[in-house]
Amino acid sequence: MALATTLSDSTFTGLPLLHKGKVRDVYDAGDDMLLLVATDRLSAFDCVLPTPIKYKGAVLTALSTFWFKRLEHIVPNHLITAELDEMPEDIRNHEVLRGRSMLVKRTKVFPVECVVRGYLEGSGWKDYLVDGTVCGRELPPGLKHCDKLLSPIFTPATKAATGHDENITQVEFMQAVGHDTAAELKSISKQLYTEASEYALERGIIIADTKFEFGEDKDGNVLLIDEVLTPDSSRFWDAEKYEPGHKQPSFDKQFVREYLETLDWNKQPPAPPLPFEVAEATSERYLKAYELLTGEKLKVD
Repeated sequence: MALATTLSDSTFTGLPLLHKGKVRDVYDAGDDMLLLVATDRLSAFDCVLPTPIKYKGAVLTALSTFWFKRLEHIVPNHLITAELDEMPEDIRNHEVLRGRSMLVKRTKVFPVECVVRGYLEGSGWKDYLVDGTVCGRELPPGLKHCDKLLSPIFTPATKAATGHDENITQVEFMQAVGHDTAAELKSISKQLYTEASEYALERGIIIADTKFEFGEDKDGNVLLIDEVLTPDSSRFWDAEKYEPGHKQPSFDKQFVREYLETLDWNKQPPAPPLPFEVAEATSERYLKAYELLTGEKLKVD
């Protein structure tokens, strides 16, 4: 069956809504299960834009499912199924959720973002310009914008309910989750990034950085949760066009951020609508990322 072109809101499901995020709606699906619905909402500068991005939620769901399966030998994950036909009847009745929803195990979420950086960009680049460090880690002098780091670095952050996540030190990270858990999450995160980035590079994509989230199930097992290695949670660059010293052509929402930077907008709600051509080009970038990484075109028609 064809996917709906866009889905901006999913509060029609009839299930108890637990959380409405910038992109995802989270529902109580009973029996220690959650329903995660990836809408086509897009946020930039902490504001949800009024213009949905076609098929964006489908890309996030399909890519996360792809990575969950590919990386499950490193760490188990919370995915039960992303197939609508395998979900409970009260969910199956909503055809518009097809391709945009995941039934997952409920976990106790660790209150941190596990960020791994392989290249110098974003807040890491801004920090480096100030004092030559990233999250307290000293880096060699003379690095250029978007340079590849000698080895990937782990830079944890807080999970902010609103606004930007804030980078934290390794000590603060350990205080938040405990010494042993911190060591485990750091090790798992770097393993995930290393394997995924090596695979992606073979497919023509540089994963400059990414964030992982983890939770603990009722038996105390650490599970990889939320979304994984998507254009929303990662910086995806075109490997063929990579050239340090400036911003890189990307397959993520950086394209939208750069457009918004040209406007006379104070980056406070309400966010301005996107022109048709910008929204279409963003959708194409998300679909292209999926195609390059999986070797398949997303079935959207």
